[in-house]
Amino acid sequence: MTETPEYILDREFDAPRNMVWRAWTDPDLLARWYGPGADTTIHRFDLKPGGMWLNEMRWGEKSDLSRMVFQEVVTEEKMVWLHSSTDADWNIISSPMMPGWPRVLLTTVTFEDAGSGTKVRLTMKPVDATDAEIACFTEMMGGMDNGWGSGYKIMEEIFAELQAEEA
Repeated sequence: MTETPEYILDREFDAPRNMVWRAWTDPDLLARWYGPGADTTIHRFDLKPGGMWLNEMRWGEKSDLSRMVFQEVVTEEKMVWLHSSTDADWNIISSPMMPGWPRVLLTTVTFEDAGSGTKVRLTMKPVDATDAEIACFTEMMGGMDNGWGSGYKIMEEIFAELQAEEA
């Protein structure tokens, strides 16, 4: 069996932790930055262990449906979920956008104070993946910074807006 790789992305934001948490947990804000370049619709967002986040991203005629099931939620500290592609009825399927992609990813996001800002660590790891899925994930990890980085740039714009509203 192939060793399971883990994608790790650390980022420090110039915004207080409660604001960064809000960007990850307020469906209106989340839809603005999650899936940059896509029209993102959050069909359900139940932030509690066992709760679901049902997400749809559309690019013209193409769409991608995802189901995230929260495993752990510690307000302003940590979120853990199982992330999967789904069919139109929210049943887990292999990714129609990326053949060979793992069917389930364990995603963890942690939030820590960093002076007046916030350090965010995002990790993703395949769960019960085949050797082929692990190989696909390993191959694609190098490009994942681009997608998350684009979303994080939008998040920074959101923080600037929120901070201006508070001033």
